[in-house]
Amino acid sequence: MTGLWVALATLALGTVIGVIRLRRDGRVHESDGDRLSAADLGAGLGERATLVQFSTAFCQPCRATRRILADVSALVPGVSHVEIDAESRLDLVRRLDVMRTPTVFVLDPSGAVVKRAAGQPRKAEVLAALAEAVPPSHESSHQPDEM
Repeated sequence: MTGLWVALATLALGTVIGVIRLRRDGRVHESDGDRLSAADLGAGLGERATLVQFSTAFCQPCRATRRILADVSALVPGVSHVEIDAESRLDLVRRLDVMRTPTVFVLDPSGAVVKRAAGQPRKAEVLAALAEAVPPSHESSHQPDEM
């Protein structure tokens, strides 16, 4: 009878952990303010923001994340997308405490990390994170000339 209780407790614990992980997977949240340079990334920073994705070769969610971030960077002017192979950049993985792939960072124009997500983020959450991180465009504040 004790074995049955142990099995049920293990199953319940596993279910709770799985539900918590599903709820947190891909959620965009605040970051602690690290800063990345163009030299760190091996590519230039975006004019308004940079989406940095840490991936690995056999990571299935990394492929979907790559498509999402490419779509977002094409949709929002001045935003670039940089993908980094986590296995070849262990220095950055350790520095930024990347625990799984994909992990996405949203950088402001100066390279400061303002948001991060572990797991595959949703497109709407990436766009919302960019709305908070990206400085307003000067074009939108320009008033048309009066006739």
